[in-house]
Amino acid sequence: MINKRKIAVFTGNRAEYGLQFPILKAIEKHPSLDYQLLVSGAHLDSNFGNTLGEIQQDGFHIDAEISIDMGEDNTRATAQAIGSGILSISAALEQLKPDMMVVYADRFEGFAAVIAASQMNIPTAHIEGGDLTEGGALDDSVRHAMTKLSHLHFTTNEQASMRVLAMGEEPWRVHTVGFPAIDMISQGGFANADELSEELALDLTRPIVLFTQHSITTEFELAAGQIATSIVAMRQMAAAGVQVIMTYPNNDAGGRTIIKALDALATEGVEGIQVHSSLGRVRYHGLLALAKNNAIKIACVGNSSSGMKETPIFGCPTVNIGSRQQGRLRGGNVLDVDYDVESIIRAVNQCFDDETFRSTCRETDNPYYLGDAGKKIADVLADVELGQSLIRKAMTLKGESNNGWYR
Repeated sequence: MINKRKIAVFTGNRAEYGLQFPILKAIEKHPSLDYQLLVSGAHLDSNFGNTLGEIQQDGFHIDAEISIDMGEDNTRATAQAIGSGILSISAALEQLKPDMMVVYADRFEGFAAVIAASQMNIPTAHIEGGDLTEGGALDDSVRHAMTKLSHLHFTTNEQASMRVLAMGEEPWRVHTVGFPAIDMISQGGFANADELSEELALDLTRPIVLFTQHSITTEFELAAGQIATSIVAMRQMAAAGVQVIMTYPNNDAGGRTIIKALDALATEGVEGIQVHSSLGRVRYHGLLALAKNNAIKIACVGNSSSGMKETPIFGCPTVNIGSRQQGRLRGGNVLDVDYDVESIIRAVNQCFDDETFRSTCRETDNPYYLGDAGKKIADVLADVELGQSLIRKAMTLKGESNNGWYR
């Protein structure tokens, strides 16, 4: 009987879980690996959709439900949540005793998980290190800190790999695998047009906006005004016959402010606008996939990273509002606008009516596509040598002095 390695996988919100799905599937299928799923953060919070049920519906066993205290809607609460997460996650890891830990991207919950695992000498693999988002969400700082705490790095593109290497990480630790979510998308694991039309009461002959807007951590106090501008634009689009599907943001500071505005809008029952706490990855990707049909007009609008990373494979036009995704690698299907009603409406209409731009969207390269990311990650997790050689990290940038200067 093979003694399988136990791989702890941490997830803290719905979007992150959707990106980890192919990794979990690959670990589940690998003959030398078993997963231990740690579920936390917004998955357990009714204010953000309580998406634990989606994980259970996918058939994954949950090995630990980890509560992270998230009180007020501000940055102090985020700092306290990181501390609470470290305590709770370390307790779960002590009980589960995994051989390795997998953590995704740049969320504060994941930051807590990396701190807990690395300080317990549990080899930690970080997915999506080296990316850039310079728009004020603190993501870059958290992501790069997670990189330096982690022992293996699975990046989505060559540029990201070069940045990880530039941080002094040893080349053997860095693996360019592509964007895991594309594994699942390539397999067609999403709702079809008929299902979406029925479940969401959509008329596919009319234009559709898929809208998600998150707060920006460094300016969370502006979240109310920022979402108010977008809501005015969406109201006007709906009045013009556009079907608007709006989803909740994540649980960053300022997120509850946005949810309050969306809930108030939902209670008005504005014709043409529907609000969902979560669509789930199957319906979300299904909506983006509608863009493959030239006769259907759909645009992804807001400031979610999915507008940069997931829309290119569908050729879906995207309107990116504000600075949150500034610096993010993207395809040619993205239009950038500020928080301005007329600019948002003009860009969305371009997505619907500008055939030259729509053609560009359909033909754009996907900078994140390499293929089989989940399997590549699982193979490395199974084959890498465990022990001190993995735990003890060397800095490749030694520095040098020259005529009194040090670099």
